[in-house]
Amino acid sequence: MLKRVFVAPDPGRTRLRFATRAVLGIALAIAVCGLAGHSLTGAVTGGLAALLALFTVTDATVRGQAVTTALLPAVGLPALTAAAGLHDHPVARDLTFLAVVGAGVYARRWGPRGHSLGVFAFMTFFVAQFLHATTDQLPELYAAVLLSVLAAAGVRFGLWCYERRLPPPAVPAPPGGTGLARVTTRQAIQATAGAGFALVVGQLVSGQRWYWAVGATWWIFVNTTSRGETLVRGFRRLLGTVIGIALGLLVAMPVHGDPTVTAALAAICVFGIFYTAAVSYTWMMLWVTLLAGLLYGLLGVLGPGLLALRLAETGVGALGAALAVILVLPVTTHSVTDAWIQRALRCVHACTAETARRLAGAADADPAPRVAELEQLLARVRLSVAPLVHPLNPMLGRKRRARHVLALLDDCAREIRGLVAVAADPEASHDARLAAACHRVQAAVEALTDGEDLSVLADDPTTTEPALAHLHGLERALTELARPLRTPSGSPLVGA
Repeated sequence: MLKRVFVAPDPGRTRLRFATRAVLGIALAIAVCGLAGHSLTGAVTGGLAALLALFTVTDATVRGQAVTTALLPAVGLPALTAAAGLHDHPVARDLTFLAVVGAGVYARRWGPRGHSLGVFAFMTFFVAQFLHATTDQLPELYAAVLLSVLAAAGVRFGLWCYERRLPPPAVPAPPGGTGLARVTTRQAIQATAGAGFALVVGQLVSGQRWYWAVGATWWIFVNTTSRGETLVRGFRRLLGTVIGIALGLLVAMPVHGDPTVTAALAAICVFGIFYTAAVSYTWMMLWVTLLAGLLYGLLGVLGPGLLALRLAETGVGALGAALAVILVLPVTTHSVTDAWIQRALRCVHACTAETARRLAGAADADPAPRVAELEQLLARVRLSVAPLVHPLNPMLGRKRRARHVLALLDDCAREIRGLVAVAADPEASHDARLAAACHRVQAAVEALTDGEDLSVLADDPTTTEPALAHLHGLERALTELARPLRTPSGSPLVGA
């Protein structure tokens, strides 16, 4: 876990810039709320709104990000109104909260924008529970949300919009094999069921802090698709919470809510959340838990008992998510992983075809975007197969086979990158051997994806020609993939 965070590559220092900009944006939002005369409740609400605006908006283009950011208050303010208005009506409040959970997850079928708006609606309802917001506070909270989103947008799109200098990221559409609509519908039902369990049991544990259980269930479902992914994410959330609570005892409690020290530590936590989110959910949860402890310190209620209660409610939420994905319309790890692998293999086919055109002299041929797409697809494969290679997975056969598949897919990606690099050389030439090798690679991919017999024979495995060497390496990797991908039902990969 330490290696993943401190050794993980950060091309172009993207994660560093992402985290630093978040600290600036949230600090500006809180400062604006302070200048507007808002109370601590308003400042906390504004800070969270700015955090979400900077964290959850992930549209592929800057223009799309700006539109989504502008739409956040349109879903956040009604959720805030409902939460505050139903403060004294627990049954109606709980049912509305569950409706927000279901709608927020269902909205993911509309891509990154739907996901962002769903998260913002849920979290504004959540923060109203956290702060015990009432209707008389709504004007201040409205202003805090609007000012903070505006401040965050000013930093993101005005002061430091580093995305304008970057090519739009390749964001692959969800695989058609499982069906986007079907998965999001199932997840919405699962999340609502899990949140319902967390809400009921969480209230039995604590009538005051029950919402932590619902929040845990919600965030466990974020960015997961299959049963296995959700279970692993639940474990990581619980582990990060445990470590964060231990740090809270050592760091947050001695501060005693001192505003200056708390602000400095909160800035470090925000940086940690944004910097580690892409590489370790456990580390992100560590920083989230520590930040929550600091906020409770500002509110004057932090103590060992509260931290223990936070752990208990997180456990309830994780249990709710686990029961939901196991018992309610489960989506298996195998079905999701297989769909992403099929997409990755088809992208290998497209990369090879585009590279062959480039080597043949086609001026409009550019395989680079396909390579970027392949990297994104392989990242999705790794995420989907993570439950199988998790250290706590007791099924060693599945673990070995999954690691073998990942290694072979990485070999494919490495050979593709090398091939594209060779093709980018203006001196690179095309001959009959290259055409034959490209054809064999494409035929191998078609056989793997169509379930046909695969027999790939490299005509010159000892060649020193760089392009041919990469193509032969790609052939070998595809040939070796046939065995683990065609394991019959009931084998180590199927039904995981």
